[in-house]
Amino acid sequence: MSQPAVGDNAPDFNLPRDGGEMVSLSDFSGKKVVLYFYPKDDTPGCTKEAIGFTDMVDAFDAAGAVILGVSKDSVTKHDKFVAKHDLKIALLSDEEGDVCERYGVWVEKNMYGKKYMGIERATFLIGADGKIAQIWRKVKVPGHVDAVLAAVKDA
Repeated sequence: MSQPAVGDNAPDFNLPRDGGEMVSLSDFSGKKVVLYFYPKDDTPGCTKEAIGFTDMVDAFDAAGAVILGVSKDSVTKHDKFVAKHDLKIALLSDEEGDVCERYGVWVEKNMYGKKYMGIERATFLIGADGKIAQIWRKVKVPGHVDAVLAAVKDA
């Protein structure tokens, strides 16, 4: 499957979020959306990233953007992760992996010579027009939230 590119219409989705409410990309029509994919709740890098976005949620809101995190963790795991770290961002559960596939982030990984499938840490900035404005792949957490916020302000 081809990966979405800058300028493409962002693939829509309908996923449950922490708390159980269903969320669709189309719910945010006319707003910028930061859609970030991360491997697993409550692991060191994923926790730093989620806390980083939470710490800056007001700045993203002021810039007209909503933040949505996506992993294959269940809603129950998301609820525990949100409560443990007092997260202020929506975490979507893609247990079937369909949205990960459509965004091209379900990839083969290699750790210590062992190959396995997993979620590539990636972020998509979706413009108010529903088109992908910017993509960050193979994200390194330090400095990432600031880079995304700068791009949101420029978009």
